[in-house]
Amino acid sequence: MANRYGEAALMAARGSSAAGVDPVARWENAMQMLYPTSPTARKKGGPRGAFLGLCEEGLVKGIPAGRYTASKENKAYAVRAAELLREGKQSWSTNSLWRAVTDDLGNLCAGSYFLSGEADVADFPRS
Repeated sequence: MANRYGEAALMAARGSSAAGVDPVARWENAMQMLYPTSPTARKKGGPRGAFLGLCEEGLVKGIPAGRYTASKENKAYAVRAAELLREGKQSWSTNSLWRAVTDDLGNLCAGSYFLSGEADVADFPRS
């Protein structure tokens, strides 16, 4: 696992009975478990937007497509990364996948949130 945000995404994808199928609640529960004393870490928007964006598109097994995030940029990055991974045409390093995504989409937002865990987020089993 590259980092704790990727771990949070996997925990949220696997879910808990208390959170049901609500991906926002699942994300918040996972973040509370991983970062119990860091509100700043829990509020980081990039990984959250990426995870919820994948959920919106129905790319996370067990979570129905729906409206879960206002993030456009992080969702777009994560969805494009998932598309490239699903094509299976090559083996990707985090850096090469990020380069391909940004080449395809341009630099939609400042900062490289993808390198903070969205490669892990994009690796979910599809429903």
